[in-house]
Amino acid sequence: MRIALALVAALCVSAPAAAKIAIVDLQRAVQEVEEGAAAKASLKKEFDAKQKQLDARQNELKTMKDELDAQATIMTTEKKQERVGELQKKFVEVQQLYMSLQQDLSKREQEAFARIIEKMVLILKQMGENGSYEAIIEKNAAPYFNPKNDVTDELVKRYDAAYGKKK
Repeated sequence: MRIALALVAALCVSAPAAAKIAIVDLQRAVQEVEEGAAAKASLKKEFDAKQKQLDARQNELKTMKDELDAQATIMTTEKKQERVGELQKKFVEVQQLYMSLQQDLSKREQEAFARIIEKMVLILKQMGENGSYEAIIEKNAAPYFNPKNDVTDELVKRYDAAYGKKK
């Protein structure tokens, strides 16, 4: 009996401790840090200005189409075809402008957020080492996690302390 108790005690002592794993929501963290919120606001302001340009071009297209529709009955076939060609050309230009604006916005957003994530990774490494974590996993990679293991709020606080506006 003593041998069995000693064996159980030895197994308990030699059993490795459970791995300490943390979870982080990088997407939320990027949105919440001061630098991320400022980048998003700046990009939105630029996008809104460009959206106004696009809206003006779309209104111009609508006006051209309305004029064409109104005058179609009194136009010659050649003139009508010419106007339809102009309208189609302008429509393609507006589509290209829209695609260009979307691509530009997406690229600039990715660049801004990539710089933030690079700095976050450094902070996460420090948190892992200082917090004795075996791993810090991105939330989207974990099908389940206990919310008490979420270090996103801590990451945001540390990021803003290191890179935020000095008050």
